[in-house]
Amino acid sequence: MVRMSDLRVRAVVNVHDGRRLGNIEDLEIDPETGQILAVVVPAPAGFFGLFAKEGDYVIPWERIHKIGQDVILVEVQSFTEPKRPGEPYR
Repeated sequence: MVRMSDLRVRAVVNVHDGRRLGNIEDLEIDPETGQILAVVVPAPAGFFGLFAKEGDYVIPWERIHKIGQDVILVEVQSFTEPKRPGEPYR
């Protein structure tokens, strides 16, 4: 069993390009089934953290390739920009 607190300290890395996306901040859960639909990774802040961030990386659960002890590997080929509120999954 893996706890949310355990997931939060693991880096999320896209296996397609090796890019570190950050750490999980939240989960999207289906309230009717209790199934995890996606993990939410905050988008990076702007220049030296001075500008507000826009959107989050919302990674569908089926795109998680492997959950390791130190890293969570996701496979998203067209993942380039954070998701803005209200946008559908990629």
